[in-house]
Formats: sequence, C-alpha cells, structure tokens
Amino acid sequence: MWRGDDVAGRAAPTARLWHAVRWDVRSVGRAAWAALRGPGRERDLLVQSLKAAAAALLAWLLAQVWLGDPMALMAPWVALVLVQATVYSSLMQAARQFTAICVGALVASGAQAVTGDTTGALALSVPVLVLLSNWRRFGDQGIYAATTAVFTIATGTVSGAAVGHRLGQAALGAVVGVAVNALVLPPVHLRDVRENLAALAREAGEVLHTVAGDLREGEWDAGTASGWLDSSARLQSRVEALRSARGWSRESLWLTSGVLRALHRAPTEALPPEEQDERFGRVTGHVTSLTRTLAVAADEDRTPAAPDAAMLSRYAELLELFGDACRAEGDRLLNGGPRTDVLRDERTEAVLRELHGKLQEGMRDAGRDAAHTAVLGTLILQAENLWADLDGGARVR
Repeated sequence: MWRGDDVAGRAAPTARLWHAVRWDVRSVGRAAWAALRGPGRERDLLVQSLKAAAAALLAWLLAQVWLGDPMALMAPWVALVLVQATVYSSLMQAARQFTAICVGALVASGAQAVTGDTTGALALSVPVLVLLSNWRRFGDQGIYAATTAVFTIATGTVSGAAVGHRLGQAALGAVVGVAVNALVLPPVHLRDVRENLAALAREAGEVLHTVAGDLREGEWDAGTASGWLDSSARLQSRVEALRSARGWSRESLWLTSGVLRALHRAPTEALPPEEQDERFGRVTGHVTSLTRTLAVAADEDRTPAAPDAAMLSRYAELLELFGDACRAEGDRLLNGGPRTDVLRDERTEAVLRELHGKLQEGMRDAGRDAAHTAVLGTLILQAENLWADLDGGARVR
C-alpha cells in the first residue's frame, strides 16, 4: 500500500508537467492556426516578429556588408529591439536607447582611461550605470547604458574612434528599426479596440442569459449567485482590457495619420467611438449591481429576500431580451455595419413594457413585505438602467 502511494506521489508531478506541456503545445498550435486563418492579434504578433527580424538583418547588411564596419553588431542589436508596438513608441524608445548607449560608452571609456584596467573599469562604471538605469527619463531602456559599458570594456575597444564607431552603428540601427516599423505595415491597433468592445458586449449578454436561465429554473442559491459574481468580475477585467486597447490604439495613430496614410502605409479604418466604451462600461456596472443584489438575496444570513418564483421568471424574460441586445451589439461592433435597435422592435418593446408593468404591479403587491420589496425594487431599477443604456434614447414608462 505504501509503495503504491509512493509511486502515485511521484507520478503526480510528472502528470502535471505533461499536462502543462500538452496545454502549451495546443496553445501554440491554436495561435499558429489563428495567424494563418485571418487577421487578428496572432497575425499582428507574427508580422511584428518578422519585421523585427527583417530590421536586424537589414541593419547588419548595411553596417557589415555595405559600410564594412568591424563593429557592426551594434546596428542589428538596436534595430531588433526598436520594432515596437507603435511607431510613436519606436521613436521614443530610439531616443532613450541611443541616449543610454551614448552614456554607457562614454562612461566606460572614461573609466578605462582612469583605471587602465578592465576589472577596475568595470568596477568603477557598472555600479554607477546600473543605478542610473533606474532614472525615469530612460524608461525601460536605461539598462542599455550598463550593458553597453560591459560590452565596450570587455572587448577592449575604448578608444575615441571605437566609441564613435559604436555610436554611429547605434544610430544606424535606430534609423533602420524605426523606418521598418513605420513604413512596413505600421502597427495600428484599431482591431484590438473593436475586438475587446465586441467581446465585452457579447460576454455581458452571456452573463445575462446565464442569470436568466438560472432564475427561470428556480433552483439557484448562494453558490449559483457566487458564480454570477465571478462572471461579472470577468466583465470588469474585460473593461480594463478595453481601456488598455483604447490607449494603445490612440498612441498607434500618432505619427501615422498624415504622411503615412497619404502614402497608403497606414490603415484609414475608423475606431468605434469612445462613447461606446462608456456605454458598455455602464452596462457592465448594471450587470454587476444586478448580480450583487441577487447574491445578497440568496444569502440566508442577510435580511433582504428574493421575490417569488413567478416574478423572477418574468424578470428572467427581461434579462434574456437584454442579453439578446448585447449579443447583437457585439456582432455589429465586430463585423461592422449600421446599428440596429433590437430593443426598439415593436414586438420586443411591447414585451418589455408588459413585463415591466407586471413587475411594477408585483412590487406594489409585495408592499406588505419590506424585504421582498427592497430586492424587487432594486432589480427593477437595474433593469431600467440596462434598458436605457442598451436602447439609445428609450425611456421606461
């Protein structure tokens, strides 16, 4: 028995490792298939990676083959790291990195001249440069000051001519990296905003449909409500991802809206308006408040109590209609096309108003029980808020 337990204990880490390897392999396969299948984040990543490799190769050819510089390594190194997520960030990183390389080369040369010894020059310059690399003006490029000093001192090329060659190669690499990033399929992250916004709308619809289904079945409890809260928390994470994507998209349009677009080197596709971000941010807030209200009602240790099953069934119908509207908005945002007001269809609006009227009647009937009234009133308020935000100028009467 003991030997069996011991074997099982040793096999468990191996099984977990094998599972992790299989998961990673499948993830790589899915990413590769997505990149081949059509436009998307995976293809954008592939394009940026190939551009970085091409920039490094081009810088090497210019420095080593055309110019015949014996210190050509610096040019491809700089070009490789300057193919950034946006053209603007490439320029900013180029300025910071080139400054850091200049500082590192000059400090290394000075330290070598003062000490006359490789070890002494390293001991004198590297601590100062590592500390200086934390200066916020360098951003995340400050470490290149220290690495340049190490490379300069270790190779023994600290003369004025060698330093000049190294700085010239760094400048060449910066020019190549920025030019390749700007002129060859410049990264403009419009798709990220559209995909995140569409995903937020669809996922909000999924949460509403899930809540509606559980309410209709009538067998929900605190555990079920906890699952709803987890789903709404994921919606909040999607909102944060949308905000980040909006920032990247805004930055990626800097320096690409003039000359590059005139040369047809940058897309002219319009971003979804920021009002849509705010709108679905409010929808997410209403869904979160709604699930929190139901979670409180499901808690046996709390005073508020859930409405009766008949009222919750009607409420579930409302949530399903709102979920349908969210899904339709998600499809429209992803695929383009004019907006269709799903909730303003005559039949849908009639159902919505009938259900809303029955819910109000139920709230008046529940007046004798303050606990039920509090929950039902809060749920109706959240439904009205959802209706107002999902259906442009509509107002619940």
